[in-house]
Amino acid sequence: MIGPLELELDHLEAVAALEAVLRGGLDVEACPARSAVPVPAGELLMMPAAAGEFAGVKIAGVAPANPTVGLPRITGSYLLLDGPTLQPLALLDGAALTTLRTPAVTALAVRELAAPDARHLVVFGAGPQALGHLSALRAVLPGLERVTVVARRPGPAAEAVAHAAGLGLAAAAGGPEAVAGADVVVCCTTARTPLFDGRLVPDRAVVAAVGSHEPDAREVDAELVGRADLFVEAREVALREAGDLLMAGAGAERLANLSELVTGAAAVRHDRPRFFKSVGMAWQDLAVAAAQYERQH
Repeated sequence: MIGPLELELDHLEAVAALEAVLRGGLDVEACPARSAVPVPAGELLMMPAAAGEFAGVKIAGVAPANPTVGLPRITGSYLLLDGPTLQPLALLDGAALTTLRTPAVTALAVRELAAPDARHLVVFGAGPQALGHLSALRAVLPGLERVTVVARRPGPAAEAVAHAAGLGLAAAAGGPEAVAGADVVVCCTTARTPLFDGRLVPDRAVVAAVGSHEPDAREVDAELVGRADLFVEAREVALREAGDLLMAGAGAERLANLSELVTGAAAVRHDRPRFFKSVGMAWQDLAVAAAQYERQH
């Protein structure tokens, strides 16, 4: 029997694990595709990956009704395997892994894209991903001072504000117009239509959207996509799953991938917004799970 593996990495360690895989030469454009199967409760996802000494697969459930009964929207398990033999090594909580690696991916991208003096973060959403992003971005943006939380419900918004305050940040709830004064904007919602007017985003700002992986859902509008330099995890995946880009008509020629960003092959300009769209990829789960396994072995 393989044993359970508890996630003990912090956000900076998860960021380092992701960066190491990219700097090690992973071809993000050649990674296996995610498969999605509709089921009555929502959607089942299977995400396999292999790199170096490890392989693995995440089986995740997306159950939109779960939060109404006090259960997490994302469920699942991660099976980590030995790369050369494919023998099982460990089992991880898939939801916890997603909650850690998604903010780490955003933090890695935003670290490269944000202005050096970025101080004001606007976060859309107040669920586990929003809280995780607050912690991850606090860790990679040393000049961050202030957070505005934009959420539909006052209770969760207040909890997110308290979380940000606990990180040493001045925090308050606000409305979508707060993006006009933002240095960093992060969208962590289940919205299917744009959350704010993209014309309000300052040229100095970086915007990241992580809430959807469907071609007909988006958190930002065509105005922002049209103005911004565009960054994605991988072009092929984005052009299949990133509704924020597809619904705005953005083509591959405008997209730089995360590997190019991290290794310096992609130019980063600060005379216009930078937009990073994440849909989640299996190599990210593998990188973080493998780093946790190596720490304990």
